Amino acid sequence: MLYSGPFQAGDKVQLTDAKRRHFTVELVPGGQFHTHKGIVFHDDLIGADEGSVVKSSLGADYLCFRHLLVDHVLSMPRGAAVIYPKDAAQILVEGDIFMGARVLEAGAGSGALSMSLLRAVGPRGRVFSYEIREDHLSFARSNVSEYFGGEPEWWTPRLGDFGEISTDDLGGPVDRLILDMVEPWHYINTVRQLLIPGGVFMTYVATVPQLMNIMEAIRGAECFTEPRAWETLLREWKVEGLATRPEHRMNAHTAFLVWTRRLADGVKPPRPQRKARR
Repeated sequence: MLYSGPFQAGDKVQLTDAKRRHFTVELVPGGQFHTHKGIVFHDDLIGADEGSVVKSSLGADYLCFRHLLVDHVLSMPRGAAVIYPKDAAQILVEGDIFMGARVLEAGAGSGALSMSLLRAVGPRGRVFSYEIREDHLSFARSNVSEYFGGEPEWWTPRLGDFGEISTDDLGGPVDRLILDMVEPWHYINTVRQLLIPGGVFMTYVATVPQLMNIMEAIRGAECFTEPRAWETLLREWKVEGLATRPEHRMNAHTAFLVWTRRLADGVKPPRPQRKARR
């Protein structure tokens, strides 16, 4: 797919009206998009630059841009809940997902994180996406293929149990490992076996009991650094002169992120010094 340049046939274009409502159109020569404010002709868009304004047959204005990754993630079909952009961004930065990295994720869900990982590692890297449910993997493959215009050559989507993976299945250990599953604490030993010394391990869990269990499992394994945990709350602001204020609705809790790094073989973590309880 193209990420810049004039619109071409096959592009997914987001039309925004005066009320900031979004409509997605896949451009087809001779195609038409019917709205309650008239018809938008695809031929008026093909060849135009991004950021153009197109008029409908009744004179309504629509601002036109290509879909961004965030637009695709929030509008795509899903079989499982997606990792939302605010959390995916944290995973990419805190997880230090670098160009050329070998990254393993389980499960793949609907493919939202897969797309971010694939763009980050690039063709010189490799993303392994394991999913235990065939229907979820089907959604992931479809969504990734639609975004990239086919399955990237550096992506390996697989149906299977994460607990049964060995380094032989992956052609060696991985640099980064991300788990999005209900009970990740059962797979700590698998993580240790698959991750290189110094590699980053992150988990995505929704509830406090899950958070407590994975934190204690990481500590109990004695082969990782002291884990960190956090959540990210996102609130937009409405800025209109003296009426500037926070929006009434916000993207609050979606999940907790847990972060740690694997230690070298045979090394145990120093005991953390915690404040004594009074």
